[in-house]
Amino acid sequence: MMIFNLFSDEWDEHRPDPGYAWSRTGVGRRLGGELLGASLYHLPPGERSWPYHAHCGNEELLVVLKGHPTLRTPDGERELQAGDAAIFRRGLGGAHQLINRSDHAARLVMVSTMVHPEVAHYLDSDKVGVFGGAPPVPGESAPTELFFRKGDTTGYYEAGHRAPDWR
Repeated sequence: MMIFNLFSDEWDEHRPDPGYAWSRTGVGRRLGGELLGASLYHLPPGERSWPYHAHCGNEELLVVLKGHPTLRTPDGERELQAGDAAIFRRGLGGAHQLINRSDHAARLVMVSTMVHPEVAHYLDSDKVGVFGGAPPVPGESAPTELFFRKGDTTGYYEAGHRAPDWR
């Protein structure tokens, strides 16, 4: 049996994007998970975890280990503290984002079912993300990772697409 300590400072990835800077470790992958994933995040002051989004296929569980991040959901915003947990169900009602408005870093764990392919809705930017293939190795992109603005959609039978032969 493999063990990983959630209070270690072993990071697989450092995201430097301004406003979304964080460090992350793929705990589920390190422990050999297949159907259940988990990521440990270090979220510095003034940063966001990821854009406000909702999953179509995956349910997620948040556990705050340290700090006071603000959780944004369709119900509004709420400051969390160590020991708080929340579930984000599939669909638009499970939309979520974490924002660290405090003066100290936050440490949190996100546990997720590992349903792939996956589609995510990014509500602030009116985008959709499509993720195909197996979940990526830390630091690598998913085999298929595409983002579209919802206005970029096209009709099923629009020129360039052949109608399926259902015979």
